[in-house]
Amino acid sequence: MTKKNYLILTITALFAVLSIAGCGRKKTDTDQWSRINSEKRVIVGLDDSFVPMGFQNKSGEIIGFDVDLARAVFDLYGITVDFQPIDWSMKENELQNQTIDLIWNGYSKSAEREEKVLFSDEYMKNEQVVVSLKKNNINKFADMKGKILGAQNGSSGYNSFEEQPEILKNFVKDQNAILYDGFNEAFMDLKSGRIDGLLIDRVYANYYLSHEDNLANYSIISGDFESEAFAVGLRKSDTKLAEKINNGFEKLRKSGKLAEISKEWFGEDVTK
Repeated sequence: MTKKNYLILTITALFAVLSIAGCGRKKTDTDQWSRINSEKRVIVGLDDSFVPMGFQNKSGEIIGFDVDLARAVFDLYGITVDFQPIDWSMKENELQNQTIDLIWNGYSKSAEREEKVLFSDEYMKNEQVVVSLKKNNINKFADMKGKILGAQNGSSGYNSFEEQPEILKNFVKDQNAILYDGFNEAFMDLKSGRIDGLLIDRVYANYYLSHEDNLANYSIISGDFESEAFAVGLRKSDTKLAEKINNGFEKLRKSGKLAEISKEWFGEDVTK
């Protein structure tokens, strides 16, 4: 290939990329329900390793409680849900940049997050716990003194860890935590002894450990962090979209579908 032809191909490719980028959504402060209802498509952002809320199975398919719940809500309106894996620590940015329409993946409601997003009604309770190997003899948060802690980057658990240092942070080694993008790697490090405890959502811990062959080797330790609630995160302007989701929750509760989805994933109805 001559340099001239290579240059022409390079310029052509660049224009193609710019053209595709130009077709992306423009940022707007208007409610997006009309667009979503017209396109019959909504994009949900998620951490695709958050078992059992939304994760990739061995076949690469995204499944989970929140996946089934989102589909059930939007089925009521004839809308297809596309699930977009994202960097969880950048979830609010992805929402504001309109790369995604919703944050829906075990997303805990908090005062700090309410400054950035609009929340739907709550649909499930949760709390932050520490998971450890029983051989580490950790039975309460104070037993983590001088021990190495792991946590997920951008998680509500890590936010609580930072905001309420007297509960756990002041005990752990270096008053800091090793941060992970997802919990799979964190659990591998816990098994190998690289970390002594893992700060994690109870809903994830219960599900993950129930599927471990060596469940008896683990401890789940509760502390004094306040209980949390899961809700859907929306842009502040998307009030109509929030109303549609909330109405969907109510219809699914009354029909028994919400309890049905919960029992499928948790063996019981854990919804609010």
